[in-house]
Amino acid sequence: MDISSVVDLARHTLFITMLVSLPLLGIALAVGLLVGIFQAATSINEMTLSFIPKLVAMGIALSIFGGWQIATIVEFTRSVFQRIPALFG
Repeated sequence: MDISSVVDLARHTLFITMLVSLPLLGIALAVGLLVGIFQAATSINEMTLSFIPKLVAMGIALSIFGGWQIATIVEFTRSVFQRIPALFG
């Protein structure tokens, strides 16, 4: 395995990681921002007010995007395993 193959595999791994985590992180960011604006507007400084909506939103997002995330990770893992024979051949 040469250096370019390792770099390509690392680049593809980081891209898949970003692609799979983007929906959940984006929703958590949006909900956190909305709750932060609500807390600033109402002067409510309760810590659980920011945690519970994010937790609920992440659960809903995971139920929506979870199947796609698993399918993407499985497809990537299969492509990595298919590269193994080329390493030793």
